[in-house]
Amino acid sequence: MPTHLRAVSLRALLLAALLIPTAAFANTTGDLKHLQNFHLSAQKSLGDFYMYNSMEGDQRYARMIDASRQQAREQLGRLANLADVGAARLQTQLQQQWQRYDGELTTLMAALQQQGYTDLQPVADLAARNRQVLATAQALYEALRRMDGNAISAQMAATRELSVLMQSIAVNYAARSASVGASFSGDSSERPIEELVADFSARLSALRKQPGNTTAVNVKLDGVVTKWRYIEGSLRNYNEKSVPFLVNKYSDSIIHSLADVDTLYAQAGGAS
Repeated sequence: MPTHLRAVSLRALLLAALLIPTAAFANTTGDLKHLQNFHLSAQKSLGDFYMYNSMEGDQRYARMIDASRQQAREQLGRLANLADVGAARLQTQLQQQWQRYDGELTTLMAALQQQGYTDLQPVADLAARNRQVLATAQALYEALRRMDGNAISAQMAATRELSVLMQSIAVNYAARSASVGASFSGDSSERPIEELVADFSARLSALRKQPGNTTAVNVKLDGVVTKWRYIEGSLRNYNEKSVPFLVNKYSDSIIHSLADVDTLYAQAGGAS
């Protein structure tokens, strides 16, 4: 082959090698966001069910369950067709597990509406199924992050972890209020609620002290701190006075605010 043709061929091969990762990872940032939203919605659907249970079938919580489930379905459906074989396998597994969980939730909601109560074992099974869904979602999230380490910044990752932790606390608290026991909470860590609360406080403080935070980020985080302080005492002393409605309301608000912080970090390019 003439020298100039070999040079052209080598350039073409190098260009192709550079473009393949770009194409493969083009949707990683979006997929990670969809998975984050799915994780939160799937978690919340269980917490909403506990509220529905403890509030004796209050239809407000039935509507919240339906909204959480719809959000989870939509976010799962928005995931791209993943090129990586391992990630694609996890995606299929997650879809199957979600369908089973969603079906079990439908059955339990119907039983609660018809009988006015639910047996503990089906609720425990539902919580176990929820933990399975969340574990697979987390495994897929981590697989995508390994594929593209630059898809999200460290600040965005910390903010998302804080949102998931807040949702875990809310579900744990709702489980206790519904008298189904902490072991049914759906929190895969199975850590005591006191430890979860201390962890959240420490992580929130660390995020607020990030030197690269913009004014807009700090304003949002200060709002989160204010809301957190309002329920922190009740969470630490959950055995003294149960306030599930208050915790449910403020945890939702905190998670929404953290989603705004995540967006602000993304817009700022994750300056550290």
